[in-house]
Amino acid sequence: MPLVLVALRRARGAILAAASIACLAASPASAQGDLLIAPTRLVLDGRRGGEVILSNVGSEEATYRVTLELRRMTPDGELEPVDEAAANVAEKAALEMIRYAPRRVTLPPDQPQAVRISARPGPELPDGEYRVHMSFAAIPRTQPVVAEQQPASPGGLTINLTPIYGITMPIIVRKGALQVTAALANPRLETGGDGPAFAVDITRSGTASLYGDLLVYRPGNDEPLFIARGLGVYPEIQTRHSVFAISPDHAAALRGPVRVEFRQPLDDGGSQIASVDAVLN
Repeated sequence: MPLVLVALRRARGAILAAASIACLAASPASAQGDLLIAPTRLVLDGRRGGEVILSNVGSEEATYRVTLELRRMTPDGELEPVDEAAANVAEKAALEMIRYAPRRVTLPPDQPQAVRISARPGPELPDGEYRVHMSFAAIPRTQPVVAEQQPASPGGLTINLTPIYGITMPIIVRKGALQVTAALANPRLETGGDGPAFAVDITRSGTASLYGDLLVYRPGNDEPLFIARGLGVYPEIQTRHSVFAISPDHAAALRGPVRVEFRQPLDDGGSQIASVDAVLN
């Protein structure tokens, strides 16, 4: 199968898109390439379905393939792909219960499209939380074959690549009365080869995942010194070791007594989930 081209300006665009995603990951909508989706996380109870709105914010028509995949969270908060052959019972059940349509979407510029999602957990399944990740991947447009301006040297090989843009979002199905408790531990400032970082451990226990925003305050001050939004801790781990790169000036501002809080997202009310007082050195 021939490999296809990537233009330098597209590569630059991919880098800028990746930078934008880092800022948008915790917002109610997320973008990658020319695709915008909202919401970025869907929780179902098995009785009502939901939908995700896809929008093409580019200037050309684009086609996206919609698929389901499995991912597991590591203690560092990374989401590693899981092959279906290696899936556990709960993961297989999650794949089987999710229904969605359409599975391929073609969007003109500035044209939204809804992907409808439903879940029907079987009565034989134990109470618990079941999760899959929905992937929206751009299908590259067919490019005409053109002659090279400068032929490759004899015996040489020219490789052209095209980036495949995509977004994934979790779909969580909760069955039964689930409970979860949370705690924060060991907030600290670290210094590594990439510069200073703020780190904290988010622990959970129970049958459901955690999801919220992390905020750091100076005692007596209502304005946070640090915010990290949209952090999840899934049931396959008990502790997430979260590390956030910060500037030297930001690290200096954080030194001293602080209060670290983990709160529900503002869209969900913003109530406090867990907190800890510490002195950062």
